[in-house]
Amino acid sequence: MASYKEIFGTNIEVLASDPANPVTGQVWYNSTDNVVKGAAATTSGAWATGGSLNTAHSALGYAGTQTASLAVAGENSTGIIAVTESYNGSAWTEVNDLNTARYWSRGGGTQTSALQAGGETFPYTAATESWNGTCWSEVNDLNTARTAFAGGGTDNTSSIVFAGRSNQPAPTANVTGLTESWNGTCWAEENDMNTTRKQNGGCGISTAALTFGGATPSAIALTESWNGTSWTEVGDLNTARFDIQGTGTYTLAVAFGGSLDPPTFANTEEWNGTSWSETTNLSIARDRHGATGTQTAALAFGGAPVPTAGTATEEWTGAGSPLIQTFTDS
Repeated sequence: MASYKEIFGTNIEVLASDPANPVTGQVWYNSTDNVVKGAAATTSGAWATGGSLNTAHSALGYAGTQTASLAVAGENSTGIIAVTESYNGSAWTEVNDLNTARYWSRGGGTQTSALQAGGETFPYTAATESWNGTCWSEVNDLNTARTAFAGGGTDNTSSIVFAGRSNQPAPTANVTGLTESWNGTCWAEENDMNTTRKQNGGCGISTAALTFGGATPSAIALTESWNGTSWTEVGDLNTARFDIQGTGTYTLAVAFGGSLDPPTFANTEEWNGTSWSETTNLSIARDRHGATGTQTAALAFGGAPVPTAGTATEEWTGAGSPLIQTFTDS
């Protein structure tokens, strides 16, 4: 029988810790744990427990990736908060607060370049703040104050926000389909969504976005795709719900959690650009939570009910992604 070196051209690596980004098929000896480990391709996605938030956040804002996220403001048993926390892949650290405490703000970006806009401060606000990795600065307001909406963006020049409840007259108790995009300096009004909604999920950037679920005011499964000019109705979620969150792109996304008030859902669905498919549930059912990352490496954190979900973090590894396994002699 051929040896590992004869097959792969190298001996098994000896490492003090598991590699940060192993590739499928990679094998190594962890000298700290004294075991041989490898990266196997997952046949279905899986959720794993991550580090807990320091402060419970519900209806929070968020930005970043699975290993470098921001949890921004929200509400908890103490009321509306401005607390911001930063995640390094294993633990959350409190950093500088938003200037204006609020919940249900939205935007997008990275751990060092983010945007948060709108939300609820009693009344709704249009205030927008930009994050430079150290502190928040007030920038130009949204054109329309709103709350309970969705958004996305990969940095603080590509954000987009859509739907929600606004102070502007609209059918069904101010539920709106208004869309605004951010160019790094100011917000511009874009074409409205086909179906007005609030408490919807969303992801993407100002030129290519996706929204799913929400309430009209009853729960819906409708999904719409944004091409930078207009919204188009595409395949529905399998389970209608509001207060759902998700992450990814307009062609590859994952959506999880949500509510019908009651029940609260743990359901997770993956989007392939055409349709949604059900996959492995969250460990903790939650709504009004944070969602960052990609379809194959996502993060769910905070949300309701508090305290059960308020500080809890879960890390998603999508199907086909490398999953670290320990080899045994049995």
